[in-house]
Amino acid sequence: MNFYESLGFLVLGSRLRRLSETFLADVNKIYAAHQLKFDASWFPVFYILSKEKQVSIRYIADELAVSHSAISQLVSSLQEKGLVKTTASAEDGRKKVVTFTTKGQKLQQQIEPVWKALTKAMEELAKEGVHSKHFLKAVAEMETGLASSSLFERVEAKLEK
Repeated sequence: MNFYESLGFLVLGSRLRRLSETFLADVNKIYAAHQLKFDASWFPVFYILSKEKQVSIRYIADELAVSHSAISQLVSSLQEKGLVKTTASAEDGRKKVVTFTTKGQKLQQQIEPVWKALTKAMEELAKEGVHSKHFLKAVAEMETGLASSSLFERVEAKLEK
């Protein structure tokens, strides 16, 4: 049994981070191997725009359950690269809406086949293990549990006993 396995839930965050870093590094390697100037961290915004065409920064932040500030910074970075543009909303001039530029739209179309291949590869990987096929369901259950009571609250309750 390796170090991580021996400590069980005590190092779950570290294992998930390590798994995520490995996954994202490979995804970025795939993009680079296919001469796609794309970073895995852009995926959520690109995916939402590929489906919605025009959305507010608030909408993206709410969909991803991250801060408005974090999305605003990511959108600004994508703007600097010429991949997205922001304009005032037609309905509410105080709101900014985000859309692809022509360059961003072209990149999105080029990475779509990679996303499809990635999905298939990940589904195959999940089927290789007895338990891994339930991985996404288990993650969703943990997220739901944490939404009802944070890890902080749970640990504090144990320390108060």
